[in-house]
Amino acid sequence: MNFKGRDILSTADLTKEDFLEIMEVTGKMEELVKKESVSDLLSDKIIAVLFMEPSTRTRLSFETAVHRLGARPITVSSAASSSAAKGESLADTAKTVDGYVDAIVVRQPLKGGAKIMADAAKAPVINGGDGAGQHPTQALLDMYTILNEKGSLEKLKVAMVGDLKYGRTVHSLSYAMAPFSPKEYIYCAPDELQMPEDIVADMEKKSIPIKKTQDINEALQADIIYMTRIQRERFEDPAEYERLKGSYVLNRSLVEKGNKDIVIMHPLPRVDEIATDVDDLPNAAYFRQAHNGVYLRMALLAMITGRA
Repeated sequence: MNFKGRDILSTADLTKEDFLEIMEVTGKMEELVKKESVSDLLSDKIIAVLFMEPSTRTRLSFETAVHRLGARPITVSSAASSSAAKGESLADTAKTVDGYVDAIVVRQPLKGGAKIMADAAKAPVINGGDGAGQHPTQALLDMYTILNEKGSLEKLKVAMVGDLKYGRTVHSLSYAMAPFSPKEYIYCAPDELQMPEDIVADMEKKSIPIKKTQDINEALQADIIYMTRIQRERFEDPAEYERLKGSYVLNRSLVEKGNKDIVIMHPLPRVDEIATDVDDLPNAAYFRQAHNGVYLRMALLAMITGRA
């Protein structure tokens, strides 16, 4: 599949063959970094990295990916430092930046905002997170982590825990793992933060068994447990956030009661939903997961610019 010029907006847009190709190229990028550290593969390219919403891992890993490929980034690190603060539309921002660069990476708070920018720009656009919508590159690095930790993406039982309503990472992961015949998705959340019904319906159409629960012990019987934080910034009512924020805390004693081969993942940042006594367990994969973001984002940049 030729990815040159292709937008990466949602994992729902990708096929099983797409996912496998991305995983293969990501593996090559990991090898490249470990062998050469920095490449000149994209030395003639300029990449816009536009972050209009707070980020550490996604922004820094994209910037690292740009540098490791030998490209040059132009960056926006917050909405306040861009013309969005003056009321400029996403479409106008895209049309302007389009004249400067070979590809655009964008994070902004409007669900569907990345598509608005992709429709306005000729250069390929990568969605680095659009509000409570999608976060495709996170799901792709999650898949690469699962592949490395489990040796396969096929027929796994995947538990997603915490804020499933607003958590764009679990929305994207649900679609990303769907072509690999999951044994079951366990959606573990308070009723108020359960997975949106349209996503549940899409998974059921794909014949994926779904279990909804509030019991984290059920989630700990899975092959993968994917923890998420309760996101203060997504709540309109602060009182609702305060009531729900401590719903799930994964600690060492809980982990030791679950599936001994479970892989523990988290998109980070964590607040208090994974205790630090879990960090040194061999199946705690979340920092390895974060580091895989560089290889995955290198792969996508190389693919959409026609160099991989």
